[in-house]
Amino acid sequence: MQPPARSNRAYRIVAHIVRPILRAMTRHDWSGTENFPREGGFIVTSNHMTNIDPLTFAHFLWDNGVAPKILAKAPLFKIPVLAGVLRATGQIPVYRNTASAGESLTAAVTAIGDGDVVAVFPEGTLTRDPDLWPMVGKTGIARLALTTRAPVIPVAQWGAQNLLARYGKLLKPFPRKLVTVVAGPPVVLDDLYDRPQDTATLREATERVMDAITALLAQVRDEEPPAVRYDMRKPLAQGEKRVGGDHATHPELP
Repeated sequence: MQPPARSNRAYRIVAHIVRPILRAMTRHDWSGTENFPREGGFIVTSNHMTNIDPLTFAHFLWDNGVAPKILAKAPLFKIPVLAGVLRATGQIPVYRNTASAGESLTAAVTAIGDGDVVAVFPEGTLTRDPDLWPMVGKTGIARLALTTRAPVIPVAQWGAQNLLARYGKLLKPFPRKLVTVVAGPPVVLDDLYDRPQDTATLREATERVMDAITALLAQVRDEEPPAVRYDMRKPLAQGEKRVGGDHATHPELP
């Protein structure tokens, strides 16, 4: 297959190495790529369950003509070898709670303006939901979407957590794991474009993105998501009942 048009040489070399490894460990069920805009930069967002799902996410995008620039935690850019790979392929560091925090948004806005696709995990970290449903998202996705007015494509993936458990250290490559990834239509945000980017607007935009991702994941899992999305700032009290989700049906999950 032809590499994505906007991939550089380093990206192509990395893909040439990583894709065969992922194919050896996974089977894929991919759908919804007809929702990708045919031209111009856009934003693609996904749920985040395990440290391997950035690779399965990128695999899905690459094989469907997209070389994503992924917003990744800044500490990853300090790890020998990995840091060089991330920089060479144009990934974007996220500096949280520092004076450099705004640089991430600026870099992402520039990339989209240049016609690139920026990939975002709106939760900002691995979900803490006990049944791996998406939790409350951070408003960075809303700032990026409302600033650029670029299409936001929601994506749900499921199955990567069976290859590498949440917080897991050891891969379970055999037997090959089925990884399902589905993309949905753009999230409707145009009615928010001209509103001030205050807390209410940013939260509304973020919730719409998370709702779209959760709805796609519910279809993939054929389950009902929790009525209340897990919030790291307000964790459920021990023993408090949640509606939806059935951890017992997923014996491979942590």
